[in-house]
Amino acid sequence: MPTLTTPDLNQTTQDYYRVADELIQEFAATAIERDRQGGTAQHERDRLRQSKLLNLVIPQEYGGLGASWETALNITRRFAQVDSSIAHLFSYQHLGVVAPHVFGNEEQAVRYYTQSAKNNWFWCNGFNPLDRRVILTPDGNGYRINGTKSFCSGSVDSDIIPLSTVQEGVEGFRIAIVPTTREGVEVLGDWNNMGQRQTDSGSIRFTNVWVDADEILSPPPESTVFRTFRSCLTQITFANIYLGIAQGAFQAAKGYTKTQTRAWPGSEVESATEDPYILQHYGEMAIALEAATLLTDRATSLVQAAWEKQYALTAQERGECAVAIATAKAFVTKIGIDITSKIFDVMGTRATSSNYGFDRYWRNLRTFTLHDPVDYKIRVVGNWALNDELPTPDFYT
Repeated sequence: MPTLTTPDLNQTTQDYYRVADELIQEFAATAIERDRQGGTAQHERDRLRQSKLLNLVIPQEYGGLGASWETALNITRRFAQVDSSIAHLFSYQHLGVVAPHVFGNEEQAVRYYTQSAKNNWFWCNGFNPLDRRVILTPDGNGYRINGTKSFCSGSVDSDIIPLSTVQEGVEGFRIAIVPTTREGVEVLGDWNNMGQRQTDSGSIRFTNVWVDADEILSPPPESTVFRTFRSCLTQITFANIYLGIAQGAFQAAKGYTKTQTRAWPGSEVESATEDPYILQHYGEMAIALEAATLLTDRATSLVQAAWEKQYALTAQERGECAVAIATAKAFVTKIGIDITSKIFDVMGTRATSSNYGFDRYWRNLRTFTLHDPVDYKIRVVGNWALNDELPTPDFYT
């Protein structure tokens, strides 16, 4: 196992990229076979732990690397180009580790940032808002949790679960932070979908699980807008992963076309790289990817600016950020699904061999883009474009 040059507090963004690129090269070598196998990417998860990149967005004063969301999202996109399951796991790490910051008070944010950096915790996801089966019940000085939560990405081999729960008489969700190893927590490992096959996005069952009162996140009154910002972080993360998958498919097709694709007999050219229709397809894909990249970069930049405002973030700023994210996500979903299918037009029949694994780009993107309907993102943009109405914050916007 090669040794990683892990970043420290004195290093720069380029150092983080260098470490990520070392991992990317390593993960790319096994991505096709691991996609076939499914299951837990244990070795790759261990390598992420060793890299220290799990602490990327944790502020330096609490033991983290203090990198920006732009850096974290760009690295996530790079991972997605070769292995979108790893990008998925890596992204939910950051969405999880900031949950106490977004949904909790200052003491909770500091405590969980510090403990996570110290213990190199791997966070999973337990926020699925459509699944309201997990019930929080007061019990003396604490609470008990019972129920099952589905779509818990990164659940196997995780250390911490940020969990949305329902409490009788309380509007909305209450967010609990639960150690995965706590008594009564059972990771079911029942993820078996056609794409994102190594994300362990299955279910977790909670049976009379104890949680202390201070493990329930309690946002301060001044965080009214900021506490709604996690959905923006989630949605821009998805947009970057979708873009990375499309970019990866394009690069894979490009390499194959240059080395393996044969010129069509009626094309009157000697090389497939001179075929007028292949050139047209590549031109269309390149134009679409350039537009998607610009839209996603713009939305990512707005997310970073909004994050830096923290409690000073206004509803107007948050809404405009959400519209930019919806625009990027809707566009990259459309062109990504198109590109991951169109690559076979420029590679040919032999490229459908399972040895190449080119189908994984479409399977992964098609699976992941069903997280929430893209039609609702387009509706958000349309309502803003026509009626100047910003989206109402929820778990998806």
